Amino acid sequence: MTRGRGYALLALVVAAIVALSTAIYVGVASDDGPRNRDALGDGRSPNSAAPASTGTWVGTWSTSPSAAEPGTETTGMADRSVRNVVHTSVGGTGARVTLSNLYGQSPLNITRATIAVSAGSGTASALADTMRQLTFGGGPTVVIPPGRQVMSDAVRVVVPHDSDVLITTYTPTSSGPVTYHRHARQTSYVAQGDQTQDATGTPYTERTGSWRYLTALDVLSNESDGTIVALGDSLTDGITSTPDTNSRWTDVLADRLRAEIAAGRDLPRYSVVNQGISGNQVLADGLGRPADNPSGLNRFGRDVMERTNVKVVVIDLGVNDILRNPRLADPNAILNGLRTMVGQAHARGVKVVGATLMPFYGHRGYTEAREAVRQTINAEIRAGRVYDAVADFDQALRDPYDPRRLRADYDSGDHLHPSDKGYARMAESFDLETLKGSAPAEL
Repeated sequence: MTRGRGYALLALVVAAIVALSTAIYVGVASDDGPRNRDALGDGRSPNSAAPASTGTWVGTWSTSPSAAEPGTETTGMADRSVRNVVHTSVGGTGARVTLSNLYGQSPLNITRATIAVSAGSGTASALADTMRQLTFGGGPTVVIPPGRQVMSDAVRVVVPHDSDVLITTYTPTSSGPVTYHRHARQTSYVAQGDQTQDATGTPYTERTGSWRYLTALDVLSNESDGTIVALGDSLTDGITSTPDTNSRWTDVLADRLRAEIAAGRDLPRYSVVNQGISGNQVLADGLGRPADNPSGLNRFGRDVMERTNVKVVVIDLGVNDILRNPRLADPNAILNGLRTMVGQAHARGVKVVGATLMPFYGHRGYTEAREAVRQTINAEIRAGRVYDAVADFDQALRDPYDPRRLRADYDSGDHLHPSDKGYARMAESFDLETLKGSAPAEL
C-alpha cells in the first residue's frame, strides 16, 4: 500500500468516528414516559452541535406543571413570545429543555425557541453572544400533542451555575389552555410576535409571575454527577419567599452544597431541582382531567423519577393533607402514601430523605386534633420507619418555648409558611451527609 493510500484510508476511518460521535437520541415523550436521555446534539444546525467538552447530564432547574392557566382556554398564547426566566443550580457546557402541553386540549405548535444566559437579574435582556436557537429532532419547529411533552436537542452554550437563563418560545396559533406553574416567585416576560431571538429585552413589556410550558432545563455538566429532586408543597415552592431573590430553601441548599464542596468537604456533587406545588397533598388530587395540582402519589413518576439522572429525592409533604381535609386526616393513610413513594424511588435505586412536618399553631386551620396528627406522623418519620434519612425541619424552625408554632423570626406572618430567614434555616439544618450513599437494597 502506498503512503498516499494509507493516509486516505486513515482519513476515512477518522471521518467515520467523527460522524458516529455526533449521533443523537431524540424524541417526543409522554408525561408518563422516560425522559433521561443522553443526547449530545446532532450537528444538523450550528446551534445543535455537540458540546465541546464531556460531562454528565443533570437537571439544573425544573418545575412541576400545576394546572391549566385560567383565561387561556381559547387563544392560549397565540402570536406571543413567552420568555421564561429560570435560575440554575449548577453550570454546564451544553443545555436542553423540556416543554409540556400536559393541560392542553389541542396541539401546541412552537415554531421557534431559543435559550440564552440573562444579562442580569430582573431583566428580559440576554447576553447576545449566548443566544442559541433550540431545535427538536434537528428542526426549529415542534408540535406537542395534548397531554404530552418534548425534549429539545442539545445545544452548545456555556451555562454558569447560580445564574438566570432565558428560555423563549413562540406560538403563532391558538392552542389552549396553557400548561403553567402558577407560583414561580420569579418574574418572566411576554412579547407580541416572534421575538424569540431578541437579545435587548425591549419588546418584552408584559410581566408574569408564572412559568409557561417550560418544565426542565438540563445541562451537560462537569460540576455535578447527579440530581437531587425536592418534592413538596408551598413550603418547597417557596410561596412566601421574596420574588426574584432565589430564596427558596432549595436554592439555599444548592448554594450551600456547592460552597462546602469548593471548601474541600467530601460530599456528592449534585444539583438541586424544585418540584414543589403550592397546596399539594400526598393523597388528594385537585379537580379536572388531568388533575390540577395532582397529588404527590399521582405525579411522583413524572415529576421525580423522570427528572434527569436522579440520585436523591427529598420529600416534604403532608401538611396540606392535614389542613385541607374536611374531616380529621388519618395519619396512617398519609404515612402509607409516603411509604409508597419511597418504594417507587427504591425500585429505581434512588435514595429518599424525608422532612418532618413543621408547626402551624396560629394558622386558621389549626386545631389540637390536627396537631396530634402532625405529631404522630413526625414520630414515625423520626423513628426511621418512613424514609432512608430525615431532614428535621420541624425541630429546626419551631419555637423552643412553644413547639406547636414557628419561631417568630422564621415565620412569614401567616404561621404556616417561613420567612426568607426561615427558608434559609431549612437549608442550613439539612444534614449534607445524608446525601451520601444509595437506596437500601430491596430484600
